[in-house]
Amino acid sequence: MDYSKILSKKAVALKPSGIRKYFDIAAKLDNVISLGIGEPDFHTPWAIRREAIKALERGKTIYTANAGLIKLREEISRYISDRTGVNYDPDGEIIVTVGGSEAIDLAVRALVEPGDEVIIPEPSFVCYKPIVELTGGVPVIIDTKEEDCFKLRADDLKEKITPKTKLLILPYPNNPTGAIMTRQDLEPIAELLRGTDIMILTDEIYSELTYNRKHFSMISLDGMAERTIYVNGFSKAFAMTGWRLGYMCAPREIVKQAVKIHQFGIMSSPTVSQYAAIEALRNCADDVENMVSEYDMRRRYLVDAFNKLGLTCFDPEGAFYVFPCIKSTGLTSDEFCERLLYSKRVAVVPGTAFGDSGEGFVRVSYAYSRKHLETAIEKIAEFLEEL
Repeated sequence: MDYSKILSKKAVALKPSGIRKYFDIAAKLDNVISLGIGEPDFHTPWAIRREAIKALERGKTIYTANAGLIKLREEISRYISDRTGVNYDPDGEIIVTVGGSEAIDLAVRALVEPGDEVIIPEPSFVCYKPIVELTGGVPVIIDTKEEDCFKLRADDLKEKITPKTKLLILPYPNNPTGAIMTRQDLEPIAELLRGTDIMILTDEIYSELTYNRKHFSMISLDGMAERTIYVNGFSKAFAMTGWRLGYMCAPREIVKQAVKIHQFGIMSSPTVSQYAAIEALRNCADDVENMVSEYDMRRRYLVDAFNKLGLTCFDPEGAFYVFPCIKSTGLTSDEFCERLLYSKRVAVVPGTAFGDSGEGFVRVSYAYSRKHLETAIEKIAEFLEEL
């Protein structure tokens, strides 16, 4: 059978994740030190796991409401209100999703029609562009620059806006760069978009993982909550990647459409995970603070280490990645990563996995122990000497 004749052209045209390429190579090699996975190395806090066990023991294993447990939505509403000053109605303005990734997919599918343009700052997480393409939307890329601390600038945004612009994606704190957007950075963007019909999707999955200052959300600015879809989740801050739980907060009419898509494609998010997430939001702030403190020590170690190696490194203020520049080696990002992996058994991710503007950089995760990081740096230093 000739499957090329029956497969979806959109699916075939999608490029595989550039991150996974190096995981697949590393899986075939012995004694690889990986700095590539964007996943906390901490166990999910015990209080969260205990609550999940209790839910299982009580037989809490049936479907929940499509939008999620109302108690969880109430906790999400309180949690966001405490941090942003914005109040979302748990009954109609919040939906619990299968990870933040599903929330992003729902947001794009609820808004974007074929031909609509979606502005995406890059480097950024690998899912935005493919999701837009699957809807028939047109990704419009803005290359952010190291000299601008990888922030989105209003002047650059203004140049990309056309009558077809439907949505702006704001991926901050940023994966892979670790860049953040402050209130002062967001205000000119908000001013530019006020009075238009352009929506914003703000992906704040790393909002709890900031170091030099507290995270500031676009929804906190006057008039912006009504034109913003807020996405967050439990994977990063609470070390709950495998629990697959996220959420979207948005105006009622948008959530109404998102719930329908979720209803037919997913039904409801994992029930036990939802009970565990209630405990996370209520009682695990100290656990998050302790993890952030450890990440910060690792962050400062890696930035200093890469700068000493001659691979200049932007000082990230969020997430758990550093994004050193490898242009001085004369290698492309892919060449650097592949040669480092084969010769020294150290896996990092090429910047190009996150967009063309990532050329000349690599992403290094510090969601690993200090000893793990130190060993990797020693091997990278050997690699550079041999070059």
